[in-house]
Amino acid sequence: MIEILAVLSASASAGLRIALPLLVIGLLHGDSLWSRVPILSLIPPQVVLGVLVSWSLFELVAPKQLLGQRVQQLLQVVFSPVVGTIMGIAIAQTTLQQPTWMIWLVGAVGGILALVLQLVQAGWFYRLRGLPVWAIFLQDLLCVFLVLFAFDAPEQGGLIALLLLWLAIRSSKEWYRWYVEQSKPGDRSHPRRHKENPD
Repeated sequence: MIEILAVLSASASAGLRIALPLLVIGLLHGDSLWSRVPILSLIPPQVVLGVLVSWSLFELVAPKQLLGQRVQQLLQVVFSPVVGTIMGIAIAQTTLQQPTWMIWLVGAVGGILALVLQLVQAGWFYRLRGLPVWAIFLQDLLCVFLVLFAFDAPEQGGLIALLLLWLAIRSSKEWYRWYVEQSKPGDRSHPRRHKENPD
């Protein structure tokens, strides 16, 4: 159970950022830099390090502007399930003594978790027309802590990941309620209202 919580913690970090958790997990491996991380283990460490450092700097700087948030949201929606799966498999390979198919299954669950968390963030971004700066800083810190917790405190990291999933489910219900209210005939943004009152 602790190993599963560690996987959830690492995968949840990929639901917040893409390159940053991969950079942290690689640095934590020390001499075996990304050697146990799927896909990245096939690429020279120098190339991986350069790409992840550049991408991480972009993730830390670009979201402070609205255009940067738009670009990052698009990239994260596309790549978050892939990175979540990679993170989940990497942690599962080091902690679980299970067949390969089980490790890949756990990794796939991690990828789904990362995608769900990222879709929630994208929804809030478009509803609020941009996330506040304090929320961006909170995401950065939480992303790093989730990776660290996956190794040093998997119980706490897994519980945080489950809490984020619970918040995502609550957010989806809130969005549905908000959408229904916006779709009522009396709402100003409803198209029927504009047709009936062209002036």
